[in-house]
Amino acid sequence: VQLVESGGGLVQAGGSLRLSCAASGVTSSIKTMGWYRQPPGKQRELVATIASSGGSANYADSVKGRFTVSVDNAKNTVHTIDLQMNSLKPEDTAVYYCTAQGYYLGSNYMAWGQGTQVTVSS
Repeated sequence: VQLVESGGGLVQAGGSLRLSCAASGVTSSIKTMGWYRQPPGKQRELVATIASSGGSANYADSVKGRFTVSVDNAKNTVHTIDLQMNSLKPEDTAVYYCTAQGYYLGSNYMAWGQGTQVTVSS
């Protein structure tokens, strides 16, 4: 599975951004997708995850009520995962990574996108 993110950029505090991630390859093997982020000088952290079926989303406490994750799973195959980010804060500044977890040819895997920069100015 290959993942390509888009939609990052610079936004003022209180603004909104929408990140998208396009999946390709054996997308029928994906079980869960998610978003992680790595703030400057800090460790990578989980932002949100969602089942490939579109249900069962989970969020980090720091983004609950502000971020919404969704998947496009037409014909039961994941095509894209989006992250709608509202009420952005300077502490949301980070490189955001899309992930996909699944099972294929007898092995579990976790794929990562290349990352997209989100910068929130105060």
